[in-house]
Amino acid sequence: MLYLTLIVCFVVSILITPLIKKFAFLIGATDRPNQRKVHQLIMPRLGGLAIFISFMVGIILLRPESQSSLAILLGCLLIIATGFLDDIYELPAKYKLLGQLAAACAVVFLGDLQMVFINLPFGGQLQFGFLSVPFTILWIVGITNAINLIDGLDGLAAGVSSIALITISGMAIIQGNFYVVAVGLIVLASTLGFLIYNFHPAKIFMGDTGALFLGFIISVLSLLGFKNVTFISFVIPVIILGVPISDTIFAIIRRIVNKQPLSAPDKSHLHHCMLRMGYSHQQTVLIIYAMAAFFGLVAVIYSQARLGGAIVLIGIVILLIEIIAEKIGLMGHNYRPLLNIVRTLKITTAKNRS
Repeated sequence: MLYLTLIVCFVVSILITPLIKKFAFLIGATDRPNQRKVHQLIMPRLGGLAIFISFMVGIILLRPESQSSLAILLGCLLIIATGFLDDIYELPAKYKLLGQLAAACAVVFLGDLQMVFINLPFGGQLQFGFLSVPFTILWIVGITNAINLIDGLDGLAAGVSSIALITISGMAIIQGNFYVVAVGLIVLASTLGFLIYNFHPAKIFMGDTGALFLGFIISVLSLLGFKNVTFISFVIPVIILGVPISDTIFAIIRRIVNKQPLSAPDKSHLHHCMLRMGYSHQQTVLIIYAMAAFFGLVAVIYSQARLGGAIVLIGIVILLIEIIAEKIGLMGHNYRPLLNIVRTLKITTAKNRS
């Protein structure tokens, strides 16, 4: 039944996306080019509605059950409504945030989905106590926005989300968590059907309807799959979402350093920097796909590693992220502390040899 449902979701997404495209033009849910945008033509957004409708078809057919399932569906409806209104009216950031908080609170309070504690590697537990609620809400809102921030090129957010969903679903299969497997694969099939129209050159954008929905459902599934477990497992969803999380962290730091509002848009995200380096639109997307797949692979290896190996692996990943960030200029071309150290060491070594 699962395989048949996934095929149905994929086909429904393919069939309904052209209809959503016409609907987007009809109600004025379009994206006009400007100095911050990469595209040059007026594009229909609202494509995420096709993903959501296909997702709901899959949920109705398969009916995966969890104690949090109704609350999760309510959260999905709230986040879809927020994205839908933003795609039409371009809501102020504070109203978008309110919609995200409402969706997160629905899951946390009605679905009783909270990260209460983690088991520490050297024994004992870290109890979040009264911080479990704000911590869980922060995780959901943070990941929701992280996916939204990377939605800057054709097929980028859909592809990165698909890779994250594959990893989360694969690890849920190992854990025997059928609900996470079923929902994750349903969203994956729905997203891949839409990606046919969204990959470069895109015929439709997913808009905030899609980006917020994908970010929300990925954040919730990662909590369902990895909550209240060991410190090792606690880090797994962070690794899986390494590309959007690291891009978001650097964006926050960049805006604080430049004394800009956190919600201020700019053209210094990962994909913008790679385009400036001379990579084509399609090359940039494929390279970021490869990065996301690398993080997914690291997450799988990390989950099987012992404590010492896991710590070394995390250290290597953090080092690689910093080097890549400096190399492509995520924090500006003058921010190159590690590369400057390497350059100094090379010069010193060369002088000593001579």
